[in-house]
Amino acid sequence: MARTVPTDARTAVATTSRLRLVVVQALVLALFGTLFARLYYVQVVDGDAYTARAASQSVRQVVVQPQRGLIVDDQGRPLVANRMSWEVSVDLSTLGKLPVADRGELLDRLATVTQVPTHRIERKLALCGSEGAVVGLCWNGSAYQPVPISQDVDQTLALRILEQPEDFPSVVAQQQSVRAYPRPFGVNLAHVLGYLSPVTGDEYDEAEADGDASLNAASAVGRAGVEKQYDAWLRGMPGSTSVAVDSMGRVMGDGDEVTPQPGDTLVTSIDAKVQSVVEEQLAGSIATARSTLDKVTGRNYVADSGAVVVMEARTGRIVAMASQPTYDPEVWVDGITKKQLAGLYSEKAGTPLLGRATQGQFAPGSTWKPVMTVGALNNGFSPDTRLDCSSSFRVGNRDFKNYESVPYGMIGFDRALQVSCNTFFYRVGYHYWEKYGTDVADVDAKDPLVSMAQEFGFGTETGIDLPGEAAGRIADRRWKRAYFESMRSYYCKVGKEPGLDFQHVFAREFCIEGFAYRAGDAVNFAIGQGDTVVTPLQLARAYAAISNGGTLYEPRVAKAVVATDGTVLKKIPPKVQAELGVSQASLRYVDQALLGVPREGTLAWKFGDFPLEDVQIRGKTGSAEVYGKQSTSWVSSYDENYVVTMMISQGGTGSGTSGDAVRAIWETLYGVQGEAVVPEAAAIPGTTAPTQLPSFQDDGSILPPAREE
Repeated sequence: MARTVPTDARTAVATTSRLRLVVVQALVLALFGTLFARLYYVQVVDGDAYTARAASQSVRQVVVQPQRGLIVDDQGRPLVANRMSWEVSVDLSTLGKLPVADRGELLDRLATVTQVPTHRIERKLALCGSEGAVVGLCWNGSAYQPVPISQDVDQTLALRILEQPEDFPSVVAQQQSVRAYPRPFGVNLAHVLGYLSPVTGDEYDEAEADGDASLNAASAVGRAGVEKQYDAWLRGMPGSTSVAVDSMGRVMGDGDEVTPQPGDTLVTSIDAKVQSVVEEQLAGSIATARSTLDKVTGRNYVADSGAVVVMEARTGRIVAMASQPTYDPEVWVDGITKKQLAGLYSEKAGTPLLGRATQGQFAPGSTWKPVMTVGALNNGFSPDTRLDCSSSFRVGNRDFKNYESVPYGMIGFDRALQVSCNTFFYRVGYHYWEKYGTDVADVDAKDPLVSMAQEFGFGTETGIDLPGEAAGRIADRRWKRAYFESMRSYYCKVGKEPGLDFQHVFAREFCIEGFAYRAGDAVNFAIGQGDTVVTPLQLARAYAAISNGGTLYEPRVAKAVVATDGTVLKKIPPKVQAELGVSQASLRYVDQALLGVPREGTLAWKFGDFPLEDVQIRGKTGSAEVYGKQSTSWVSSYDENYVVTMMISQGGTGSGTSGDAVRAIWETLYGVQGEAVVPEAAAIPGTTAPTQLPSFQDDGSILPPAREE
C-alpha cells in the first residue's frame, strides 16, 4: 500500500527546492556579472594596453650583423677589409612547415649542390641547447634568423637557388659581408692581424649580463692579433629587423628595421712595403738555410722557424713583424674545418699558428752580450778593462771554448763585442760567481748580470698590444731551484733505470744536486746560453733602449681608432714601461762598440760596400747552441731610427744565415741602391715613420699622411 505524505511536508520540500534554485540562480548571475565586468575592463577600459602586449608577443627581432671595421697600415693601405660573399642559409621557421619526407629530400638536394654533407647540415640547423645539438656546429643565433649552411658559394649556385624556389623551399641565398685581405705588396701579416670565429655561449652571456649590445648570439669576434686586441672597436653595433609571427611561430611579415652601425677603422704603425720585404727575406733565408750543409751535424740546416721585428727605436712602434711558418688568414673566413685547424696546430707542420716574434722563445746567444756589457760596466768593470780572449776557459774540469777556438789576446769590451769573444765574457760571468755566488744553494746570492737582464725587461712581457705574448725566461738561481723542485721526482725515477748514456747519467746527477747553481751556469748565462730564453720582440726592444738612451717602451702595433666619418676616436700613443737605471756612459760605450760590428766585426763581410757613413748601423750577431739541435741564427741591429732583429731557429750562424736579409731590410728602409742612399726610393717617405695619421675622405677613400718636412 502506498505511503501517504502529509501536505505540510510536501509544502516544506517545495519551499526548500525553490530557495536552493534562487540561490543557484543568484550565484550564476553574480559569476556572469563578474565575467562581463572583467571583459568590459579588459576590452574597453584597459584594451589598448593588452592589445599592445599581444602585438609585442607576436613580434621577433632578427639581428642584422654590422660591417666590421677596416685595419690599415700607417699609409692608409687596407690590410684587412670586407667583401660581399654569397651565403646559402635555411629558414627554420618555414622548414618546419614541410612534411618530414619533403624536408629530408630538401636537405639531401641542398647537400648535393653545396657539397656540405647532409648530416653536417642537420647539425648546423640544430639549435644550441636542444637535444642532440653538437657544440661548435649547432646554431646559437635566433630561431627566426636564417642559419648559414655554406659561405662563399659560387654566384651561379646562389642564383640557381633564387630562381628555383620550388626546388629549394625555405632555402635563402643572400650576400653577406666577410673579411677580405687586400695584401698590399703581397703581405701576409697573419700573426699580427689575427682572425675571427663565432662568439661562444659564455661570451654572449657575459656580454648580456654587462649590457653590451654589440655582441649577439650570431656575432663573430676576434681570436688573435689586433682583431682580438681591438675587437670592441672593430665589431660595430648590430641592427635588427622586426619579424611578425603567428601563434605557431610562422613568419607573417617584416616590421621596423634598425640599421647596423659599422665598426671603426684601426690605423696601425705597420708599413706594408717594409712588411713585404721582411716577409720575403725571412722566407728566402729559411729556404737558403735548408739547402745549406751544416758542417757540425753533416746534414742541411733544419731551419724550422724564424722571425723578424722592425721597430721604431724612439717610440717602440712596430713597423714590420713576420713569423715563419705562417698561414693564410683566409682559412678562417668560410669556417675552418677540423683538418685545417689540426694543420695550424701540427708540430709536423711547424705549428703555424704560433707567432715566433712574440710567442717563440729561444736562447739569445751572443746577441745577449751587449746587455751583459752594460751590466759589467755598471758593476765594477770599466772601458779600460782588459781580459784574455783565449781559445778556451776552464771551469772545474770542463773547457768552455771560444767560437772556432779563435784567440784574440788581451782585449776590451768593445773588441770583445765586435769579434763576439766567448771566453772574454766567460771570465766576466765567472768573476761575479766567484765574488758573490760560490754557495751553490744560495738562491739569494747577488748576481749583477742577472739583475741587468731583468732591468732590460727580459723574463717579463713587453706589454705589446697583441694577445698571447710569451715572457721568456731568465735562468737564474731561483728559476733553477724551482725547476729542480718540480722535476726532481721525474729525473730520480729515470736515474734509477740502468744505463750509462747521457740521459741516464744526467738524470742521476740532477736527482741529487739539480738545485745547485754552479760556475758553469754563470759563465753560460754571460753569453746567452743555457736555459735562458727570449722572444725576438724582447731582444729588439732591448736594443731600442740602447739606441734611445735607456727607455723601455711597451711596443705598439696600433696608432689610432678612427670612425667611419674620419673622426679620430682614440689615439694610441707610445707608452714608456721603464727607464733603465744605468749610466748613460755605459750605454754610449756599448753603442760605439756595436758601431764597429758591421765595419770590422762579425757583420763586416755582409756590409762591405754598404754606405755606413750615411746609415750608421750598429749590430750584433749570435749563434745560439741548444742541446740536441742545430744553432739558432741571430742578428740584432739598429740606428737612431729603427731596430731590425732577425732569428732563424736551427738556421746556422748569425751573420752567415741572417746577415744578407738584415742588410736588404735596411736597404729598403733607407732606399740604399748600391753604395748610395736614394731617399725617394726609401720604403717609408722621408726615411722616418710618419707621426701623422692617414687622411680619411668623405667618399670613403684613404690618403697617405701629409709628408713631413
